[in-house]
Amino acid sequence: MELEAFSHLRKVMDTYYVLSEQAWQGILSISKVRKVKKGERLVEFGDIPTSIFFSHIGLYRAYIISEDDAKEVNKNFFAEGRFPASIAAALTQSESSLCIEALENGVVIELDHKKYRALLDVHHDLKWYQIVYLERHWLLEKDPLVTSLLSQEAKERYQVFKEENPGLVDRIPLYHLASNLGITPTQLSRIRKNLKN
Repeated sequence: MELEAFSHLRKVMDTYYVLSEQAWQGILSISKVRKVKKGERLVEFGDIPTSIFFSHIGLYRAYIISEDDAKEVNKNFFAEGRFPASIAAALTQSESSLCIEALENGVVIELDHKKYRALLDVHHDLKWYQIVYLERHWLLEKDPLVTSLLSQEAKERYQVFKEENPGLVDRIPLYHLASNLGITPTQLSRIRKNLKN
C-alpha cells in the first residue's frame, strides 16, 4: 500500500511540475502513509496544524461553523489526488478556523509542514511545483467559485460543480453538498429531481 500511495503522490505532483529525484527523496523523508476512518478528523477546530495531507484513497471535507447561525458550512471537498489541509493556519502557525473530516474510509500521506517548507528553500523545482499548484487551485479554481456563488442560480452552481467534479456528487452526502453550494438540502433535492425529468 505504501509504494502505491507514494507512486500516486509523485504522479500527481509531476502533473504540476516534474520533480528531480533529490526533491522527491526529500518529500519521502518527511512523509508517512496513514489509514483514516470515516468521520475521523485530520484537522480539528483550534488545532495549530503541523501537517499537510495527500488523499490517496477517500473523500474529505473542509468546513467551518458559521458565526450567525452556528451551522456547518462546507468550503471544499478533497477526493483522490488532492491535498486536504488548513494551509492558512499552517503557514501562520495559528489555530485552524476550519475542520477537515473524512467522509469515507481512506488512506492519506501525511507530510510534515515545517520540513516541507524547508525543502522549498532547497529545491527550485519543488518551489515551482508549489507555485503552479497554488495558481491552479487557489486562484484559477477559487475565483470562479466565489463569483458563481454571487451571480449564478442554484441550479447552475450544481451543474458546474457536477461538471468540474465528475463522480463526486454521488459520493457526497446531500446536506454537505447543499451547504457547499449555499442552498438547503430540500432545494438541492428539488434541483436534482428536475434535472432527471
